[in-house]
Amino acid sequence: MDGYSFTLAGAELTALASGALYWDAPNLLCVSDLHLGKAERRARLGEPPLPPYETRDTLGRLESDLRQTGAGTVICLGDSFDDSAAAAALPEAEKLWISKLQAGRRWVWIEGNHDPGPVDLGGTHMTELPVPPLVFRHIARSGQSGEVSGHYHPKVRLALRGRSLSRPAFLLDSNRVILPAYGTYTGGLFSHDATLTSLMRPDALAILTGPMVHATPMPRRAILRL
Repeated sequence: MDGYSFTLAGAELTALASGALYWDAPNLLCVSDLHLGKAERRARLGEPPLPPYETRDTLGRLESDLRQTGAGTVICLGDSFDDSAAAAALPEAEKLWISKLQAGRRWVWIEGNHDPGPVDLGGTHMTELPVPPLVFRHIARSGQSGEVSGHYHPKVRLALRGRSLSRPAFLLDSNRVILPAYGTYTGGLFSHDATLTSLMRPDALAILTGPMVHATPMPRRAILRL
């Protein structure tokens, strides 16, 4: 399995290249901020259009991760849909695809700020989910330990051999891990933003996703030179 393994509150986890988090002991896969239906929401609100393929691309990558890990439990860590109307407006083929991914698995939709209400797509809707020694919620809280969250879409910018590289990243310290956005059409907040530097301990790591998973000290300046 292509990923970076680490321990949080005694739980042995793997950050996958896709941006998903896998916990082997309970055979659990966690993804955050899918933002399914973003193209539909933008079109509905009269914003500049996006090609309407992001839901299929995101679900395809999720299907691949489920096939790779064989996970029996899936936690979608909030903002799974770009808004509640986008969830209702999913094409029937994509709703069926989600149902097929859910078949034979425990599936938990964690409440996010974009999708605060239950969705009529199977699975269980919860505000947060404790799975000791961890707790899964959408937005990190100060003073917590063993916390798995998303929301901020963290990414990092590095200078490597004279070139600038920007990638989504997990942020990890001894208290928490913040997942990158899993959705295809999602922006991000750079790790040097004050919101993230105030949450993460000084020794925090950034785990870059993409073709090669790589861990580096979390950049706290606009660019980190390697």
